[in-house]
Amino acid sequence: MPPRKRKEPASRASSPKLHGIIEGAGEVVEQPIVDTLEQNYMPYAMSVIMSRAIPEIDGFKPSHRKLLYTMYKMGLLGSARTKSANIVGQTMKLNPHGDTAIYDTMVRLSRGYEALLHPYIDSKGNFGKYYSRDMAWAASRYTEARLDDLCRELFEDIDKDTVDFMDNYDNTMKEPTLLPARFPSVLVNANTGIAVGMASSICPFNLAEVCQTTIDFLKNPEHDFLSTLLAPDFPGGGQLLYDRAALEAIYQTGKGSFKVRSRYAYDKSANCIDVTQIPPTTTIEAIVEKIVDLVRQGKLKEISDVRDESGLDGLKITIDLKRGIDPDKLMQKLFRLTSLEDSFSCNFNVLVAGVPRVMGVKTLLEEWIAFRTECVRRRVHFDLSRKKEKLHLLRGLQAILLDIDKAIAIVRHTEEETAVVPNLMAGFSIDEVQAEYVAEIRLRHLNREYILKRTEETEQLEQEIDRLQAILDSKAKVKHLIIQELQQIIKKYGQPRKTMLVYPEDLDEPEEWEEAPDYPVYLFLSREGYVKKITPQSLRMSGEQKLKEGDRITQQEETTNACDVLFFTDRAAVYKAKVSDFADTKASVIGEYVPAKLGMEEGETILYAAVTKDYQGFLLFCFANGKVARVPMSSYATKTNRRRLVGAYSEKIPLGAMLYRKEEGEFLLQSTDGRLLLLSTQDIPEKTTRSTQGVAAMALKKNQTVKAALPYREGMLKNPARYRKGMASAGMLPAADDPPLS
Repeated sequence: MPPRKRKEPASRASSPKLHGIIEGAGEVVEQPIVDTLEQNYMPYAMSVIMSRAIPEIDGFKPSHRKLLYTMYKMGLLGSARTKSANIVGQTMKLNPHGDTAIYDTMVRLSRGYEALLHPYIDSKGNFGKYYSRDMAWAASRYTEARLDDLCRELFEDIDKDTVDFMDNYDNTMKEPTLLPARFPSVLVNANTGIAVGMASSICPFNLAEVCQTTIDFLKNPEHDFLSTLLAPDFPGGGQLLYDRAALEAIYQTGKGSFKVRSRYAYDKSANCIDVTQIPPTTTIEAIVEKIVDLVRQGKLKEISDVRDESGLDGLKITIDLKRGIDPDKLMQKLFRLTSLEDSFSCNFNVLVAGVPRVMGVKTLLEEWIAFRTECVRRRVHFDLSRKKEKLHLLRGLQAILLDIDKAIAIVRHTEEETAVVPNLMAGFSIDEVQAEYVAEIRLRHLNREYILKRTEETEQLEQEIDRLQAILDSKAKVKHLIIQELQQIIKKYGQPRKTMLVYPEDLDEPEEWEEAPDYPVYLFLSREGYVKKITPQSLRMSGEQKLKEGDRITQQEETTNACDVLFFTDRAAVYKAKVSDFADTKASVIGEYVPAKLGMEEGETILYAAVTKDYQGFLLFCFANGKVARVPMSSYATKTNRRRLVGAYSEKIPLGAMLYRKEEGEFLLQSTDGRLLLLSTQDIPEKTTRSTQGVAAMALKKNQTVKAALPYREGMLKNPARYRKGMASAGMLPAADDPPLS
């Protein structure tokens, strides 16, 4: 809609402008929404992305960098601590967002808060704890802080033109755009932020592992990252459930998730469980409140009391058990029902040259190496320039060594001060810079001994200049310097892993945590991923199925409440759940959204649901190209409570349809052009490997694919023999008197 023209009020149009009245004030002007977004919202969005929420390649957001640089300029590296209020006040010269925001940032970077694997601030006083929302930190006037020794590696050579500087918000100071970090700090400490339309969530890794991986990557571009960068490492410890496929996806794409669970010990004498480490995504209070709520609901009858016993010795949640309770089985149940086991989602979104990019570990290290290479080259160039300048001055000093008396005579007999430098230049054939240097030498230093001592450095300087120039001319030597620095950091700051890795084969968890009541139910799965569990009695009394607009029921299964249900998705993954996990409902409700309930990845779609109790029978995977694979259902049975299995079927060919059969029989394949082929399951050879691509079952016409597979029942076709053409046949178009397939 074009903007409406302004109408001048009659009173104002007919009278002269009055003093103090603003032209156009109070008038409403229509403006297209696109223009409003571009002029008002876009600058705000860009500011949040560029200047607040997303970290840069040095591993810091602007608020972090401003605080640490202020502390560095205050001389708090390797010195005594100062009051936090003093630091906060000084930081406001660079960060105008207020003392509360600055102090909150300072707390999160501190050793006392325990949120970072390698803290940047050495704190004294009450800085709270990241794992407790009720354990608040003291006011800034009561606490003290200084930079931790690790910050030496962040600020080393910052005064040697290694990074660019910019004006602060009022153009009264300079601040660095990046810190010349000597190690990949972006991967060492956790960093999360929510911007406009995007977010960042970087998990922490062990410093020694990150540096060693970077060294090996510098030496070998084809280095296997998982061999040295084992897995994320959290400051609070815990146990990481190792899933190699999930970690590979994170390392390659920068996106994904993994599970972290708490560590605990059983005190037999007191008959209690002591939880001493919890996942980084939860708090003590959230865990205790959830357990109390479950006890009240009657879902945790094994617990007599739960309390927070955290103190000076660290985190501790004590769970008192009733007599005769197995602590390990109870913990497995708590892992399932509470955040004692939780997922950590990764989104490695980092600003590189002002552009937000989601990168895997390899790409992230490539960018950091490029950044660090530039820092090293700038440092070497800075040192080289300074040494060349010094050598140039010393050569001018050497020139007067031959005749000091002549130099003194030139100065003595020069009538005007401004002529001293030109006369020295003419007398000794030196340039203006050298002549200025000679002219500024004190009278007491105009002796042969002083000049000889200064000029002895000439040869050493020449060698140093040659060495620095060789570094600038060689990429390999720059890499060697970076490797040497990383090796020193490993030796000085390396620490053992805090998070224990638990491999699938080491898990000993019963599948059934409690007996679920067994009764008949109907399961309904919709195309959008909603599930309804309805009892036969409720179904008989129900009316039409309620669904979201555009949704429809794609699968209906008659089963019992004690069975397992396996959801196969378009990502070649299968998610396992129990029918009892879903609440009994009615046809008049939409149902439960399975992707959210089972923690599926964004955009992941359910293709088929298979319900089983004993994992007998087999699955038929009918691929779009006409091949059919037969995999025993027992291949999906696990001894653990793993909810997600990857590699559920072959990803090389798109999947057209799926079918679960408990016994041998016939099934119908249907192509996109309507052709039907009736086959026996016995004709499909069984393969124990889930990744099998199967055998050719249906010959397809050009541009046709398999779209459906149905179990055959008597009466589905008028003349079934017409469609029994054998393996690798094209099938037949339905006869006019055949009933429609449901």
